[in-house]
Amino acid sequence: MPTLPREQPEPAPLYQARQMAESFGTDPRRYDQARPPYPDDLVARIAAGSPGPDVLDIGCGTGIAARQFQAAGCTVLGVEPDARMAGFARTRGLPVEVAAFEAWEPAGRAFDALIAAQSWHWVDPTAGAAKAAQVLRPQGLLAIFGHVFEPPAEVAEPFAAAYRRVAPDSPFSTQPARRPLELYQAGYAKIADTIRGTGRFDDPEHWRFDWERPYTRDQWLDLLPTTGGLTRLRPDQLAEILGAVGHAIDALGGGFTMRYTTLATTAVRAGTP
Repeated sequence: MPTLPREQPEPAPLYQARQMAESFGTDPRRYDQARPPYPDDLVARIAAGSPGPDVLDIGCGTGIAARQFQAAGCTVLGVEPDARMAGFARTRGLPVEVAAFEAWEPAGRAFDALIAAQSWHWVDPTAGAAKAAQVLRPQGLLAIFGHVFEPPAEVAEPFAAAYRRVAPDSPFSTQPARRPLELYQAGYAKIADTIRGTGRFDDPEHWRFDWERPYTRDQWLDLLPTTGGLTRLRPDQLAEILGAVGHAIDALGGGFTMRYTTLATTAVRAGTP
């Protein structure tokens, strides 16, 4: 009789992993240079759908998305829990207040749009949705978005194998090398359900933007250490993973094209302006 596999315990929500959430500031300059921007069409659609120019950027990091909204004519304030990331963002012209969004004090301020770019998974979804309703003006737009980037199997498989080898106890080591887009879409559907649960927003919408970006070996190896599973590894662990990935990219001719999908869940704050 075959042995049934043991059930894996449900991993804790990412927003509870505060050490990981606040580990991205280890090298903010690399983060800012290596992480991709967001589609111009997404930025334009959010700016056009907001009743005014005042934007609050939740978990703004180094200000990658915020600078795109500033360039689109918006006035942006960042909220960021990592003081190192906030400090870097300020050097690039973004005013930032250091706090987790759930604990941040709006002090009576209200905004026309709230954005969370690749950051909402670090926010308690129930408390975050309620806080968003509190600080948005009526008819203001909440926009939660992020990239889906799964490298080709020839790169993803060696990465996953090396990660399992050097960090077997990490919750990331149990994940498959590549995850289907539907898995991410299901996550955004859950976000929409939480927003609906506040009773303070119109029915959420789902947006999708598909695009591509070429990467050289060095460019991809520069980006990888800025991702959540690698920010807290020891230097020797990181070097082994990057070596395996670099070898795989060399076998592809020194580069590859990443097919990105940027997903967004948006909702308009109910009420009359």
